[in-house]
Amino acid sequence: MGALRDRFWELDLDTLSREEWEALCDGCGKCCLHKLEDEDTGEILQTNVACKLLDTGTARCRDYRHRKAFVPDCLRLTPRLVKTVSWLPQSCAYIRRARGEPLPDWHHLLTGSHDAMIEAGASIAGRCISETVAGPLEHHLADWDAPGDANWDDAG
Repeated sequence: MGALRDRFWELDLDTLSREEWEALCDGCGKCCLHKLEDEDTGEILQTNVACKLLDTGTARCRDYRHRKAFVPDCLRLTPRLVKTVSWLPQSCAYIRRARGEPLPDWHHLLTGSHDAMIEAGASIAGRCISETVAGPLEHHLADWDAPGDANWDDAG
């Protein structure tokens, strides 16, 4: 395991080591939520339904290292993929850095703690439901980018 460079999060995404890339993740868990695509418009609709491996209380994967063995369609985000997918939240550290924007004030690399992200309402921890108990996804639509989204309180 290599050392993380000082303020590596300010560097171009393509120059980050694998360890730095993984550390850049803010851990919000939003990429682990199921999405639906509107057949007529192609719009991606967000839900509050999490992958079966996501710990809904912490928004952390229960088996990140082996996740593809249990969830074959789980995507490993890369600098190239981050620049092409449309479903990552606007608050995502990868998205923000790909656009040349700074990390949000609540990011753990700036604060030293994931608590600031939770307090800012940027995490899905405690605000989502596992796919193992959710039922139909269309009953769980959410707008995670909307402040005060009512679905946050209804999850779980």
